Amino acid sequence: MNTKYSDLINQTYYFPQEEFKLNKDNLLFHNIDLMKLVEQYGTPLKFTYLPQISENINKAKAWFRKSMEKNKYEAKYYYCYCTKSSHFEYIMNEAFKNNIHIETSSAFDVNIVENLLENGKINKSTYVICNGFKRDEYIANIARLINNGHKNTIPIIDNYEELDLLQAEIKGKFKIGIRIAAEEEPKFEFYTSRLGIGYKNIVSFYKKQIQENDKLELKMLHFFINTGINDTSYYWNELVKCIKVYIALKKECPTLDGLNIGGGFPIKNSLAFEYDYQYMIDEIINQIKIACDEAEVDVPNIFTEFGSFTVGESGGAIYQILYQKQQNDREKWNMIDSSFITTLPDTWAINKRFIMLAVNRWNDTYERVLLGGLTCDSDDYYNSEQNMNAIYLPKYNKEKPLYIGFFNTGAYQETIGGYGGLHHCLIPQPKHILIDRDENGILATEVFSEQQTSDDVLKILGYKKKV
Repeated sequence: MNTKYSDLINQTYYFPQEEFKLNKDNLLFHNIDLMKLVEQYGTPLKFTYLPQISENINKAKAWFRKSMEKNKYEAKYYYCYCTKSSHFEYIMNEAFKNNIHIETSSAFDVNIVENLLENGKINKSTYVICNGFKRDEYIANIARLINNGHKNTIPIIDNYEELDLLQAEIKGKFKIGIRIAAEEEPKFEFYTSRLGIGYKNIVSFYKKQIQENDKLELKMLHFFINTGINDTSYYWNELVKCIKVYIALKKECPTLDGLNIGGGFPIKNSLAFEYDYQYMIDEIINQIKIACDEAEVDVPNIFTEFGSFTVGESGGAIYQILYQKQQNDREKWNMIDSSFITTLPDTWAINKRFIMLAVNRWNDTYERVLLGGLTCDSDDYYNSEQNMNAIYLPKYNKEKPLYIGFFNTGAYQETIGGYGGLHHCLIPQPKHILIDRDENGILATEVFSEQQTSDDVLKILGYKKKV
Protein backbone atom coordinates (compact mmCIF):
# COMPACT_ATOMS: atom_id res chain seq x y z
CA MET A 1 0.00 0.00 0.00
CA ASN A 2 1.07 3.59 -0.68
CA THR A 3 0.93 4.90 2.86
CA LYS A 4 4.04 7.06 3.06
CA TYR A 5 3.93 10.86 3.05
CA SER A 6 6.15 10.78 -0.06
CA ASP A 7 3.54 8.58 -1.78
CA LEU A 8 0.82 11.08 -0.96
CA ILE A 9 2.75 13.99 -2.47
CA ASN A 10 3.67 12.00 -5.58
CA GLN A 11 0.05 10.92 -6.09
CA THR A 12 -1.31 14.44 -5.62
CA TYR A 13 1.25 16.58 -7.48
CA TYR A 14 4.01 16.38 -10.04
CA PHE A 15 7.05 15.88 -7.84
CA PRO A 16 9.95 16.65 -7.67
CA GLN A 17 9.67 20.23 -8.93
CA GLU A 18 12.15 22.92 -9.93
CA GLU A 19 12.78 24.13 -6.37
CA PHE A 20 11.72 21.05 -4.38
CA LYS A 21 13.17 17.56 -4.28
CA LEU A 22 14.13 14.91 -1.75
CA ASN A 23 17.38 13.74 -0.25
CA LYS A 24 16.32 10.35 1.10
CA ASP A 25 13.88 11.32 3.88
CA ASN A 26 14.39 15.10 3.87
CA LEU A 27 13.16 18.00 1.75
CA LEU A 28 15.57 20.09 -0.32
CA PHE A 29 14.66 23.66 -1.32
CA HIS A 30 16.84 24.89 -4.22
CA ASN A 31 19.23 22.09 -3.20
CA ILE A 32 19.42 23.48 0.33
CA ASP A 33 19.17 20.73 2.94
CA LEU A 34 16.58 22.25 5.26
CA MET A 35 17.28 19.78 8.06
CA LYS A 36 20.88 21.00 8.15
CA LEU A 37 19.53 24.52 8.67
CA VAL A 38 17.37 23.23 11.51
CA GLU A 39 20.32 21.45 13.10
CA GLN A 40 22.49 24.56 12.83
CA TYR A 41 20.00 27.30 13.73
CA GLY A 42 17.05 25.63 15.43
CA THR A 43 13.38 26.56 15.06
CA PRO A 44 11.26 28.56 14.63
CA LEU A 45 13.34 29.86 11.74
CA LYS A 46 12.74 32.41 8.99
CA PHE A 47 15.02 32.37 5.95
CA THR A 48 15.57 34.34 2.74
CA TYR A 49 17.18 32.69 -0.28
CA LEU A 50 18.65 35.75 -2.01
CA PRO A 51 19.42 34.30 -5.51
CA GLN A 52 15.70 33.74 -6.13
CA ILE A 53 15.17 37.52 -6.20
CA SER A 54 17.56 38.02 -9.13
CA GLU A 55 16.19 34.93 -10.86
CA ASN A 56 12.62 36.23 -10.86
CA ILE A 57 13.65 39.71 -11.99
CA ASN A 58 15.58 38.31 -14.94
CA LYS A 59 12.77 35.93 -15.86
CA ALA A 60 10.35 38.86 -16.15
CA LYS A 61 12.83 40.93 -18.15
CA ALA A 62 13.30 38.03 -20.58
CA TRP A 63 9.54 37.53 -20.97
CA PHE A 64 8.99 41.19 -21.81
CA ARG A 65 11.98 41.29 -24.16
CA LYS A 66 10.73 38.22 -26.02
CA SER A 67 7.19 39.61 -26.26
CA MET A 68 8.32 43.01 -27.54
CA GLU A 69 10.48 41.36 -30.20
CA LYS A 70 7.63 39.08 -31.23
CA ASN A 71 5.15 41.97 -31.51
CA LYS A 72 7.67 44.40 -33.08
CA TYR A 73 6.99 46.70 -30.15
CA GLU A 74 9.27 49.73 -30.57
CA ALA A 75 9.61 50.97 -27.00
CA LYS A 76 11.43 50.11 -23.77
CA TYR A 77 10.58 48.03 -20.73
CA TYR A 78 11.44 49.14 -17.17
CA TYR A 79 11.23 46.74 -14.23
CA CYS A 80 10.52 48.59 -10.97
CA TYR A 81 10.67 47.00 -7.53
CA CYS A 82 7.70 47.79 -5.29
CA THR A 83 9.40 48.51 -1.96
CA LYS A 84 6.38 47.92 0.27
CA SER A 85 6.68 44.17 -0.32
CA SER A 86 9.90 44.17 1.71
CA HIS A 87 12.04 47.20 2.61
CA PHE A 88 15.04 45.33 4.01
CA GLU A 89 18.49 46.33 2.82
CA TYR A 90 19.47 42.76 1.94
CA ILE A 91 16.47 42.66 -0.43
CA MET A 92 17.44 45.97 -2.06
CA ASN A 93 21.08 44.95 -2.41
CA GLU A 94 20.12 41.78 -4.27
CA ALA A 95 17.38 43.35 -6.39
CA PHE A 96 19.47 46.29 -7.57
CA LYS A 97 22.22 44.05 -8.89
CA ASN A 98 19.92 43.68 -11.90
CA ASN A 99 19.65 47.20 -13.38
CA ILE A 100 16.09 47.84 -12.23
CA HIS A 101 14.10 50.81 -10.95
CA ILE A 102 12.13 51.57 -7.80
CA GLU A 103 8.57 52.38 -6.77
CA THR A 104 7.82 54.06 -3.44
CA SER A 105 4.67 54.29 -1.35
CA SER A 106 5.36 56.68 1.51
CA ALA A 107 7.73 59.28 2.97
CA PHE A 108 10.35 57.00 4.52
CA ASP A 109 10.73 55.15 1.23
CA VAL A 110 12.44 58.27 -0.11
CA ASN A 111 14.98 58.09 2.73
CA ILE A 112 15.75 54.54 1.58
CA VAL A 113 16.16 55.80 -2.00
CA GLU A 114 18.62 58.44 -0.79
CA ASN A 115 20.59 55.78 1.10
CA LEU A 116 20.71 53.60 -2.03
CA LEU A 117 21.96 56.55 -4.06
CA GLU A 118 24.58 57.43 -1.46
CA ASN A 119 25.89 53.86 -1.44
CA GLY A 120 25.92 53.47 -5.22
CA LYS A 121 23.19 50.83 -5.37
CA ILE A 122 21.17 53.02 -7.75
CA ASN A 123 22.12 56.12 -9.75
CA LYS A 124 20.72 59.27 -11.39
CA SER A 125 19.32 57.25 -14.32
CA THR A 126 17.22 55.05 -11.99
CA TYR A 127 13.52 55.84 -12.19
CA VAL A 128 11.88 56.53 -8.83
CA ILE A 129 8.11 56.18 -9.19
CA CYS A 130 6.38 57.81 -6.20
CA ASN A 131 2.94 56.35 -5.61
CA GLY A 132 0.45 56.67 -2.78
CA PHE A 133 -1.45 59.43 -1.03
CA LYS A 134 1.10 62.13 -0.24
CA ARG A 135 1.15 63.85 3.13
CA ASP A 136 3.45 66.78 3.92
CA GLU A 137 6.58 64.76 4.73
CA TYR A 138 6.23 62.60 1.61
CA ILE A 139 5.84 65.76 -0.53
CA ALA A 140 8.89 67.34 1.12
CA ASN A 141 11.01 64.22 0.62
CA ILE A 142 10.03 63.89 -3.05
CA ALA A 143 10.86 67.57 -3.55
CA ARG A 144 14.25 67.17 -1.85
CA LEU A 145 15.10 64.24 -4.13
CA ILE A 146 14.20 66.20 -7.27
CA ASN A 147 15.80 69.45 -6.06
CA ASN A 148 19.02 67.53 -5.40
CA GLY A 149 19.19 66.56 -9.05
CA HIS A 150 17.37 63.23 -9.34
CA LYS A 151 15.34 64.19 -12.42
CA ASN A 152 14.02 60.66 -13.04
CA THR A 153 11.84 60.94 -9.95
CA ILE A 154 8.21 60.79 -11.10
CA PRO A 155 5.53 61.58 -8.50
CA ILE A 156 2.29 59.89 -9.52
CA ILE A 157 -0.62 62.27 -8.96
CA ASP A 158 -3.23 60.61 -6.75
CA ASN A 159 -5.59 63.55 -6.22
CA TYR A 160 -6.19 67.06 -7.54
CA GLU A 161 -4.46 68.88 -4.66
CA GLU A 162 -1.09 67.13 -4.99
CA LEU A 163 -0.01 69.17 -8.00
CA ASP A 164 -0.13 72.42 -6.02
CA LEU A 165 1.66 70.87 -3.04
CA LEU A 166 4.47 69.53 -5.22
CA GLN A 167 4.89 72.78 -7.18
CA ALA A 168 5.21 74.73 -3.95
CA GLU A 169 8.20 72.59 -2.90
CA ILE A 170 9.98 71.70 -6.16
CA LYS A 171 12.26 74.16 -7.93
CA GLY A 172 12.04 74.29 -11.71
CA LYS A 173 10.45 71.83 -14.12
CA PHE A 174 9.70 68.27 -13.06
CA LYS A 175 8.10 65.08 -14.39
CA ILE A 176 4.79 63.70 -13.20
CA GLY A 177 2.46 60.78 -13.80
CA ILE A 178 -1.27 60.33 -13.23
CA ARG A 179 -2.84 57.30 -11.61
CA ILE A 180 -6.12 55.96 -12.97
CA ALA A 181 -8.74 55.14 -10.35
CA ALA A 182 -9.65 51.71 -11.70
CA GLU A 183 -13.09 50.20 -11.26
CA GLU A 184 -12.97 47.32 -8.83
CA GLU A 185 -14.06 43.74 -9.41
CA PRO A 186 -17.80 43.24 -8.73
CA LYS A 187 -17.13 41.25 -5.53
CA PHE A 188 -15.75 44.41 -3.86
CA GLU A 189 -18.08 46.41 -1.63
CA PHE A 190 -17.05 49.62 -3.40
CA TYR A 191 -17.11 50.40 -7.10
CA THR A 192 -14.05 52.58 -7.71
CA SER A 193 -10.57 52.46 -6.18
CA ARG A 194 -9.85 55.15 -3.56
CA LEU A 195 -6.48 55.66 -5.32
CA GLY A 196 -6.04 57.87 -8.35
CA ILE A 197 -8.31 59.95 -10.59
CA GLY A 198 -11.35 58.60 -12.43
CA TYR A 199 -11.07 57.45 -16.06
CA LYS A 200 -13.44 60.11 -17.35
CA ASN A 201 -11.71 63.00 -15.56
CA ILE A 202 -8.09 62.45 -16.57
CA VAL A 203 -8.01 64.24 -19.94
CA SER A 204 -9.94 67.23 -18.59
CA PHE A 205 -7.63 67.31 -15.55
CA TYR A 206 -4.64 67.41 -17.87
CA LYS A 207 -6.10 70.21 -20.00
CA LYS A 208 -7.11 72.30 -16.99
CA GLN A 209 -4.06 71.97 -14.72
CA ILE A 210 -1.11 70.60 -16.68
CA GLN A 211 -1.23 71.41 -20.37
CA GLU A 212 -0.32 75.11 -20.10
CA ASN A 213 1.92 74.73 -17.05
CA ASP A 214 5.57 75.12 -18.10
CA LYS A 215 6.73 73.66 -14.80
CA LEU A 216 5.15 70.24 -15.41
CA GLU A 217 6.01 67.46 -17.86
CA LEU A 218 3.49 64.62 -17.93
CA LYS A 219 5.39 61.39 -18.65
CA MET A 220 3.35 58.49 -17.34
CA LEU A 221 -0.14 57.07 -17.00
CA HIS A 222 -0.39 54.60 -14.13
CA PHE A 223 -2.79 51.63 -14.03
CA PHE A 224 -3.21 49.04 -11.27
CA ILE A 225 -6.03 46.78 -10.09
CA ASN A 226 -6.21 44.95 -6.76
CA THR A 227 -6.77 41.49 -8.21
CA GLY A 228 -3.48 41.65 -10.10
CA ILE A 229 -2.60 40.53 -13.61
CA ASN A 230 -4.87 37.58 -14.30
CA ASP A 231 -6.49 36.07 -17.37
CA THR A 232 -10.01 37.21 -16.52
CA SER A 233 -12.60 39.25 -18.40
CA TYR A 234 -12.41 41.82 -15.60
CA TYR A 235 -8.65 42.36 -16.07
CA TRP A 236 -8.83 42.60 -19.85
CA ASN A 237 -11.81 44.96 -19.68
CA GLU A 238 -9.95 47.33 -17.31
CA LEU A 239 -6.78 47.15 -19.39
CA VAL A 240 -8.68 48.10 -22.56
CA LYS A 241 -10.20 51.10 -20.78
CA CYS A 242 -6.74 52.11 -19.57
CA ILE A 243 -5.29 51.90 -23.09
CA LYS A 244 -8.13 54.09 -24.40
CA VAL A 245 -7.34 56.72 -21.77
CA TYR A 246 -3.65 56.55 -22.67
CA ILE A 247 -4.40 57.11 -26.37
CA ALA A 248 -6.78 60.01 -25.67
CA LEU A 249 -4.23 61.60 -23.35
CA LYS A 250 -1.32 60.99 -25.73
CA LYS A 251 -3.16 62.87 -28.49
CA GLU A 252 -3.32 65.90 -26.19
CA CYS A 253 0.09 65.49 -24.55
CA PRO A 254 3.18 64.81 -26.73
CA THR A 255 5.47 64.35 -23.70
CA LEU A 256 3.47 61.34 -22.44
CA ASP A 257 5.47 58.24 -23.31
CA GLY A 258 5.09 55.81 -20.38
CA LEU A 259 2.36 53.37 -19.39
CA ASN A 260 2.75 51.80 -15.96
CA ILE A 261 0.73 48.59 -15.73
CA GLY A 262 1.48 48.20 -12.04
CA GLY A 263 2.15 44.93 -10.29
CA GLY A 264 0.20 41.85 -9.45
CA PHE A 265 2.03 38.91 -11.01
CA PRO A 266 0.97 35.92 -8.90
CA ILE A 267 3.52 33.67 -7.25
CA LYS A 268 3.45 29.95 -6.61
CA ASN A 269 1.14 29.11 -3.68
CA SER A 270 0.76 25.37 -4.25
CA LEU A 271 2.62 22.52 -5.90
CA ALA A 272 -0.34 22.53 -8.33
CA PHE A 273 0.19 26.21 -9.27
CA GLU A 274 -0.11 27.03 -12.97
CA TYR A 275 0.24 30.45 -14.63
CA ASP A 276 1.44 31.23 -18.14
CA TYR A 277 3.47 34.40 -17.60
CA GLN A 278 4.69 34.59 -21.20
CA TYR A 279 1.15 34.30 -22.57
CA MET A 280 -0.13 37.07 -20.31
CA ILE A 281 2.70 39.43 -21.27
CA ASP A 282 2.25 38.62 -24.96
CA GLU A 283 -1.44 39.49 -24.74
CA ILE A 284 -0.85 42.74 -22.83
CA ILE A 285 1.83 43.91 -25.27
CA ASN A 286 -0.26 42.83 -28.26
CA GLN A 287 -3.36 44.69 -27.08
CA ILE A 288 -1.42 47.89 -26.43
CA LYS A 289 0.31 47.62 -29.83
CA ILE A 290 -2.91 47.02 -31.80
CA ALA A 291 -4.78 49.87 -30.09
CA CYS A 292 -1.93 52.37 -30.54
CA ASP A 293 -1.38 51.40 -34.18
CA GLU A 294 -5.08 51.82 -34.93
CA ALA A 295 -5.07 55.24 -33.24
CA GLU A 296 -1.81 56.19 -34.98
CA VAL A 297 0.03 57.05 -31.78
CA ASP A 298 3.43 55.78 -30.67
CA VAL A 299 3.40 52.81 -28.33
CA PRO A 300 4.42 53.71 -24.76
CA ASN A 301 7.40 52.55 -22.75
CA ILE A 302 6.14 49.90 -20.36
CA PHE A 303 6.78 50.09 -16.61
CA THR A 304 5.88 47.37 -14.12
CA GLU A 305 5.99 47.44 -10.32
CA PHE A 306 6.47 43.86 -9.19
CA GLY A 307 6.68 43.40 -5.43
CA SER A 308 5.51 39.94 -4.38
CA PHE A 309 6.81 38.50 -7.64
CA THR A 310 10.26 39.95 -6.87
CA VAL A 311 10.67 38.76 -3.29
CA GLY A 312 7.85 36.36 -2.43
CA GLU A 313 9.47 33.16 -3.66
CA SER A 314 12.71 33.91 -1.81
CA GLY A 315 11.24 33.51 1.68
CA GLY A 316 10.36 30.62 3.94
CA ALA A 317 9.66 29.59 7.53
CA ILE A 318 10.38 26.35 9.37
CA TYR A 319 8.58 25.20 12.52
CA GLN A 320 8.74 22.17 14.76
CA ILE A 321 5.62 20.28 15.73
CA LEU A 322 5.77 20.44 19.52
CA TYR A 323 2.77 18.37 20.49
CA GLN A 324 -0.42 16.80 19.17
CA LYS A 325 -3.80 17.39 20.76
CA GLN A 326 -6.66 14.99 19.97
CA GLN A 327 -9.65 17.26 20.60
CA ASN A 328 -12.41 14.88 19.43
CA ASP A 329 -12.79 11.65 17.46
CA ARG A 330 -11.70 13.24 14.17
CA GLU A 331 -9.67 16.42 14.82
CA LYS A 332 -5.98 16.26 15.62
CA TRP A 333 -4.17 19.52 16.29
CA ASN A 334 -0.45 19.70 15.61
CA MET A 335 0.93 22.60 17.64
CA ILE A 336 3.85 24.53 16.11
CA ASP A 337 6.58 26.26 18.10
CA SER A 338 5.49 29.74 17.01
CA SER A 339 2.37 31.61 15.89
CA PHE A 340 0.76 32.01 12.48
CA ILE A 341 -0.74 35.34 13.48
CA THR A 342 2.67 36.81 14.31
CA THR A 343 4.99 35.14 11.78
CA LEU A 344 2.70 34.54 8.77
CA PRO A 345 -0.01 37.15 9.37
CA ASP A 346 -1.55 36.85 5.89
CA THR A 347 -2.69 33.30 6.72
CA TRP A 348 -4.77 34.82 9.50
CA ALA A 349 -5.80 38.13 7.93
CA ILE A 350 -6.72 37.15 4.36
CA ASN A 351 -6.56 33.32 4.36
CA LYS A 352 -3.55 33.51 2.08
CA ARG A 353 -2.15 30.25 0.80
CA PHE A 354 1.49 29.32 1.02
CA ILE A 355 3.18 26.08 0.01
CA MET A 356 3.37 23.89 3.12
CA LEU A 357 5.40 20.66 3.22
CA ALA A 358 7.01 18.38 5.76
CA VAL A 359 10.75 19.01 6.02
CA ASN A 360 11.64 15.53 7.25
CA ARG A 361 10.19 12.01 7.75
CA TRP A 362 8.86 11.72 4.17
CA ASN A 363 9.07 7.92 4.35
CA ASP A 364 6.73 7.73 7.37
CA THR A 365 2.98 7.11 7.20
CA TYR A 366 0.76 10.19 7.20
CA GLU A 367 -2.37 11.48 8.89
CA ARG A 368 -4.82 14.35 8.46
CA VAL A 369 -4.25 17.22 10.90
CA LEU A 370 -4.97 20.84 11.71
CA LEU A 371 -2.11 23.20 12.54
CA GLY A 372 -2.30 25.43 15.60
CA GLY A 373 -0.16 28.35 16.76
CA LEU A 374 1.02 29.15 20.29
CA THR A 375 -1.15 32.17 21.04
CA CYS A 376 -4.36 31.87 23.03
CA ASP A 377 -6.29 33.32 20.07
CA SER A 378 -8.87 31.02 18.47
CA ASP A 379 -7.87 32.33 15.02
CA ASP A 380 -4.23 31.22 15.33
CA TYR A 381 -4.43 28.22 13.02
CA TYR A 382 -3.77 27.03 9.48
CA ASN A 383 -6.16 24.61 7.82
CA SER A 384 -7.71 23.59 4.51
CA GLU A 385 -9.18 27.09 4.03
CA GLN A 386 -5.66 28.44 3.61
CA ASN A 387 -4.13 25.29 2.13
CA MET A 388 -5.03 24.03 -1.35
CA ASN A 389 -6.28 20.76 0.16
CA ALA A 390 -6.74 19.16 3.55
CA ILE A 391 -3.48 19.08 5.50
CA TYR A 392 -1.68 15.76 5.71
CA LEU A 393 1.64 15.31 7.49
CA PRO A 394 3.77 12.41 8.71
CA LYS A 395 2.17 10.93 11.82
CA TYR A 396 3.06 12.62 15.07
CA ASN A 397 5.59 10.65 17.09
CA LYS A 398 6.96 12.13 20.28
CA GLU A 399 10.21 10.24 19.77
CA LYS A 400 10.73 11.44 16.18
CA PRO A 401 10.54 15.25 15.93
CA LEU A 402 8.66 16.55 12.88
CA TYR A 403 9.49 19.82 11.12
CA ILE A 404 7.34 21.62 8.56
CA GLY A 405 8.15 24.39 6.11
CA PHE A 406 6.11 27.22 4.63
CA PHE A 407 7.52 28.51 1.36
CA ASN A 408 7.23 31.63 -0.82
CA THR A 409 6.52 33.78 2.23
CA GLY A 410 9.00 36.56 1.38
CA ALA A 411 6.56 39.40 0.65
CA TYR A 412 4.84 41.53 3.30
CA GLN A 413 4.96 39.08 6.24
CA GLU A 414 7.71 40.85 8.20
CA THR A 415 6.26 44.34 7.88
CA ILE A 416 2.65 43.30 8.50
CA GLY A 417 3.83 41.19 11.42
CA GLY A 418 5.62 44.21 12.92
CA TYR A 419 9.26 43.21 12.54
CA GLY A 420 11.28 44.06 15.65
CA GLY A 421 8.26 45.00 17.71
CA LEU A 422 5.57 43.50 19.89
CA HIS A 423 3.67 40.41 18.83
CA HIS A 424 0.40 38.88 19.94
CA CYS A 425 0.71 37.16 23.33
CA LEU A 426 4.36 38.32 23.30
CA ILE A 427 5.36 35.37 21.11
CA PRO A 428 8.98 36.18 20.18
CA GLN A 429 10.01 36.99 16.66
CA PRO A 430 11.94 34.02 15.19
CA LYS A 431 15.58 33.94 14.19
CA HIS A 432 16.03 35.05 10.56
CA ILE A 433 18.88 33.87 8.33
CA LEU A 434 20.06 34.90 4.86
CA ILE A 435 21.13 32.26 2.34
CA ASP A 436 23.31 33.15 -0.63
CA ARG A 437 25.20 31.23 -3.29
CA ASP A 438 28.50 32.31 -4.87
CA GLU A 439 29.51 32.04 -8.54
CA ASN A 440 30.71 28.48 -7.89
CA GLY A 441 27.37 27.46 -6.40
CA ILE A 442 28.71 27.29 -2.84
CA LEU A 443 26.09 28.12 -0.22
CA ALA A 444 26.69 30.61 2.57
CA THR A 445 24.38 31.43 5.45
CA GLU A 446 24.41 34.22 7.99
CA VAL A 447 22.15 35.32 10.82
CA PHE A 448 20.32 38.53 10.00
CA SER A 449 18.49 38.74 13.33
CA GLU A 450 18.41 36.58 16.43
CA GLN A 451 15.19 35.44 18.03
CA GLN A 452 13.68 38.10 20.30
CA THR A 453 14.49 37.84 23.98
CA SER A 454 12.41 38.79 27.00
CA ASP A 455 14.73 41.79 27.51
CA ASP A 456 13.97 43.00 23.97
CA VAL A 457 10.23 42.83 24.58
CA LEU A 458 10.25 44.35 28.06
CA LYS A 459 12.33 47.28 26.79
CA ILE A 460 9.71 48.02 24.10
CA LEU A 461 7.01 47.86 26.76
CA GLY A 462 8.80 50.41 28.91
CA TYR A 463 9.94 48.16 31.73
CA LYS A 464 13.24 49.31 33.21
CA LYS A 465 15.80 47.09 34.87
CA LYS A 466 16.84 47.94 38.40
CA VAL A 467 20.40 49.28 38.47
